[in-house]
Amino acid sequence: MKPRDIALFFDRLAAERPAPKGELAFVDPYTLLVAVVLSAQATDVSVNKATDRLFKVASTPQAMLRLGVDGLIPYIQTIGLFRAKAKNVIRLSEILLAEHGGVVPPDRAMLETLPGVGRKTANVVLNIAFGEPTIAVDTHIFRIGNRTGLAPGKTPRAVEDKLEKVVPADRKLHAHHWLILHGRYVCKARRPDCPACAVKDLCGYRAKTPAATPAVSAGPPGAPGAAPRSSPGPRSARPAGRAPRRG
Repeated sequence: MKPRDIALFFDRLAAERPAPKGELAFVDPYTLLVAVVLSAQATDVSVNKATDRLFKVASTPQAMLRLGVDGLIPYIQTIGLFRAKAKNVIRLSEILLAEHGGVVPPDRAMLETLPGVGRKTANVVLNIAFGEPTIAVDTHIFRIGNRTGLAPGKTPRAVEDKLEKVVPADRKLHAHHWLILHGRYVCKARRPDCPACAVKDLCGYRAKTPAATPAVSAGPPGAPGAAPRSSPGPRSARPAGRAPRRG
């Protein structure tokens, strides 16, 4: 995709969502970190349902440690991989208290030393909690980068590196959210909603989905959009009398 098309691509996404936000519920950097760790291979909706209850009783590392793994599990057992995630949340809470004074560090390398935190999670926390122009490549952004031709790459890191080079500087802060939301609601995996896409003319995807065919109205004959009613065929004549009885 050409630089001028990339700039226009983000201009249009920005026009649709001038102030994009992530859909995970959180209170502060710590609760955001916990929510993002829980969201691995899970939907934001399912995580929000769990953390709505969890954060009312444990929204700090100290409170989380008081729950412990066994106390945490009942709050998150509706989320996939909840046992492993419970262990990670408790362990990262211990490390935050022991090595960072209970504060989430605004540093990627330090974040990635925490259990359950990889580059994508670190980038989300840095972007949302600390306002850094990082781009976390999830399945939606990976798909969009390759499907549209915006930032093709064989791995999430390759797509991230490409986006870092091509996204205009004044769009980097929100690029992560624009792309995720576009992928979640418009450029969907199985059937992208190309007719509703604001950047379809800039997109390199060849198999664009067509607009839906308008449904035919079942209104009265002659009404606009109504299907024509076929005329009945000739009725077969009934015999005037009874058939003769056979002897």
